[in-house]
Amino acid sequence: MPNMPSSTALIHYAARAGDHNDRAMAATPYLAAALAAHLGVAPTTVGSPSPSDPSGWDAELAFALPAFKELATALDRALDAKRYPVTACSRCAPAIATLPVIARYHPDVLAVWFDAHADLNTPENSETAYLGGMALSGPLGMWDSGLGAGLKSAVLVGARDIDATETPVIDGERIRLIAPGANLVEDLKKAVAGHKVYVHLDCDVLSPGQMPTDYKVPDGLSLEQLGAAIAAIAQVAEVVGVEIGELETGETEEETKAKAKKLVETVSPLLVAQYGQQAQ
Repeated sequence: MPNMPSSTALIHYAARAGDHNDRAMAATPYLAAALAAHLGVAPTTVGSPSPSDPSGWDAELAFALPAFKELATALDRALDAKRYPVTACSRCAPAIATLPVIARYHPDVLAVWFDAHADLNTPENSETAYLGGMALSGPLGMWDSGLGAGLKSAVLVGARDIDATETPVIDGERIRLIAPGANLVEDLKKAVAGHKVYVHLDCDVLSPGQMPTDYKVPDGLSLEQLGAAIAAIAQVAEVVGVEIGELETGETEEETKAKAKKLVETVSPLLVAQYGQQAQ
């Protein structure tokens, strides 16, 4: 098959990205190590940790911009070499850099956004000025991040903490919401069937206690439901890459290792290159 990638490219984004605290930066080496062990490939590390210093979106973006550009370049190189990209991120904000690259190579891609939040705020309407809250809106062209756009459509999966300013743009066509509930897996399956998709996973899509993460939003997915959703995507869609973020360190190093390994096991159906596969 002409589009079949030759291998997997594992990228470890290690730098600050609008962080409220340092725990996600501290967790990414464990996530990258778990992914490396599962995939049998060594990661390419982008950036390095620096102490969190929460401020407005513009200051955070300016600080993160060199690492974001390096991340975009790493992803561009992987896709140009027809390698399947798997990225371990600290937070969700690096999607500002990754999704425009994905959209350039796959103009018809559907972003599947697993997150407790919609991340559709813009600099003009955000009440918190939090960079991560704009992580999806930038690639969708709702504001100019300086890193490009090009993403045409997205499916929000598991979002339940949605701001009043975000609700009007979730139109069911360009941006669709699949809320937590008994029908989530079947609804998701219908939404992505036959599509080319890129999967973004924030750990806070899960109910509190499933994974250590910054935000603890009730009534999320269980690990079992997430696993079923991931398996459904792999069955009916052509997956062109995956990125994982918002895992924080646990109480001990052993807990962090165990949680990272469990997370990788849960998403394992997406860790196999599927370019050129015919959707079922």
